[in-house]
Amino acid sequence: MRSPAGLFVPPKLPMGLSLPRLYAIIDPARAGDRLPAVIAKEFISAGVRLIQFRDKQASSRQLYEACAELKEVLRDSGCSLIVNDRADVARATAAAGVHLGQDDLPVEMARRVLAPEQWIGCSTHSINQVVEANASTADYIAFGPIFPTTSKENPDPVVGLEGLREARRATAKPLVAIGGITLQNARMVLAAGADSLAVIGDLLNSSDVRERAREFLSLLES
Repeated sequence: MRSPAGLFVPPKLPMGLSLPRLYAIIDPARAGDRLPAVIAKEFISAGVRLIQFRDKQASSRQLYEACAELKEVLRDSGCSLIVNDRADVARATAAAGVHLGQDDLPVEMARRVLAPEQWIGCSTHSINQVVEANASTADYIAFGPIFPTTSKENPDPVVGLEGLREARRATAKPLVAIGGITLQNARMVLAAGADSLAVIGDLLNSSDVRERAREFLSLLES
């Protein structure tokens, strides 16, 4: 959208965005021989309401096809799909939104690609980055890694629970904690100020992802 002067005007943001406590991430690199669509069905059955699909190795076509399949799986389930990194794929598949890393498109540029109703999440790893994301039109801010993680090849430095508390003070936007979160430490992360917990390993490493997701939901919603 452009003003009469030709300047870009961000679309109206979702009002009162409220993220579910559990933000499940599907990454084929951590899924073994289980297909993303199968995992998504297990998550839906458990009651998961927000899934991000992340595949750093996929081509543009492969990512599009995987996300299109996931959108079909999630149809009428009440569960939303977020696409990692790629605003164009999020737009093409009518996903709920995109999650951007520090090396991806800037938030305001991604806004030009997305439909007005689509969300943008932004990864941050320092308080300066949180402050910058807070000043942008990002709908939610992810912060981490809270604990050591093996879900990224080159993880950023651990920020810890005190770093999360500082991030909470730096923004009123929905705050997603990520990095090394398990069933054992999840309540501590919530207590430190997170609105939602992004979980990869402790879900996908389980032999029964549906039951593990149920355990998380039971813990986080109690």
